[in-house]
Amino acid sequence: MIERVLAPNPGLYTGPGTNTYLLRDAGEVLILDPGPVIASHAAAIVAAIGDDTPVGIAVTHTHPDHAPLANPLGDALGVPVIGFATGPEFVPDQPIADAGVIRFGKSSLAAVHTPGHTPDHLCFLLEGVLFTGDHIMEGSTVIIEDASDYLESLYRVRDIGAHRIEPGHGDGIDDAGAAIAAYIDHRLERERQILAAIAAGALTVGDLVDVVYAGIPAGLRAAAVHQVAVQLGKLSGDGAVWFDDDRTEQARVRLR
Repeated sequence: MIERVLAPNPGLYTGPGTNTYLLRDAGEVLILDPGPVIASHAAAIVAAIGDDTPVGIAVTHTHPDHAPLANPLGDALGVPVIGFATGPEFVPDQPIADAGVIRFGKSSLAAVHTPGHTPDHLCFLLEGVLFTGDHIMEGSTVIIEDASDYLESLYRVRDIGAHRIEPGHGDGIDDAGAAIAAYIDHRLERERQILAAIAAGALTVGDLVDVVYAGIPAGLRAAAVHQVAVQLGKLSGDGAVWFDDDRTEQARVRLR
């Protein structure tokens, strides 16, 4: 059984809040993405565990809206904390790599390394349900750190053939295949838009933001600059553009 406990951390980048998942089988429960250190959220997770026996806490990645509660909650419950890598507010007791398995009850949760949003990002697969953290979210695209890795990770989860997605933020997605295909199409369309804008005369990252993210609210412009620069890094590696490799609005670009 899958139960969601919503963390009270709504925001521009977290949507309604972080989804913490309780995965139950045969009287045991595994906690996934406990979220930030918020006392009321920790209490809600403990209350939701009920009479079941907690056996571990896993995280998809070490961002502050997903992982910081893991270690203190693990200490309080007396269970191991599981993740791909150490982060600013997270230290795994049990590191897990790609294809690693976490067992609870009679079930097995399989780790899938999906770098792109962060280098340490994992998705987890449970009987056709893919827990995507910040790799794929309902109703939104995601901020990424490496466009090449991210696209390859999208292809990878597409080929898994999951039927449902449970994201780190927002509601569950029933048609996993369609959602993943839409994310892939979005990334490829961003590449086409950037190349077309450079061909039409855009000379800097700021110029590209004005075209590709026309009308974006001022509060999101820095994120848009970052995203364009990350995408240019991939296009530069592909041999399509020359790029200063400077994630500022003034960074210059041209077609090769």
